[in-house]
Amino acid sequence: MNAAGQLSRGLTALGLDLPMAAQHKLLAFAALLEKWNKVYNLTALRGEEQIISHHLLDSLAVLPQLGAARQLADIGSGGGLPGIPLAIARPELRVALVDSSQKKSAFQQQAKIELGLANVSVQCARVETWQPAEKCDAVISRAFSDLAEFVKLSGHLLNEGGALLAMKGVHPYEEIAQLPTGWQVADVTRLTVPGVDGARHLLRIKRK
Repeated sequence: MNAAGQLSRGLTALGLDLPMAAQHKLLAFAALLEKWNKVYNLTALRGEEQIISHHLLDSLAVLPQLGAARQLADIGSGGGLPGIPLAIARPELRVALVDSSQKKSAFQQQAKIELGLANVSVQCARVETWQPAEKCDAVISRAFSDLAEFVKLSGHLLNEGGALLAMKGVHPYEEIAQLPTGWQVADVTRLTVPGVDGARHLLRIKRK
């Protein structure tokens, strides 16, 4: 199956109906990620098929959980994941890509320019020091291994009623037990991603 077919079938399996223009941008992003990865080592995954399943579809699986969010920050964005696929799928969503690595931010900026993503901003900064002009409805990350650290470093970015969205593998019971005082897991959504084996969960963390 070619890349376009893999993406199309994956979107159908996720219950997502994206216009062809968005699908073309997603494929262009996958190609760009694969190209830059050879020099910048943006991800350990190699090959178009894995990039589509483990990066594009994995990122887009959380799309229904964003609700009516208008301002999203992607923390530790790395290769622009999940922020860039979400920005392509939701052009009205403003997405800030936050990463302290200059080479990764350079890739994000190049992707923003080449793909014409007017709703994306690139922030080369440490998350704990970044102060957005407007607080976020949601802050998402695939990069934090520890929920308590995610809350500690990113909590200041949320507006009132906003939520931290943590993309995890297996259900992190022990990490949940270590959440800082004043925070709680509002809900946990089990995700099924086409082409990705193993458990995937999205945790929504909010202030009590």
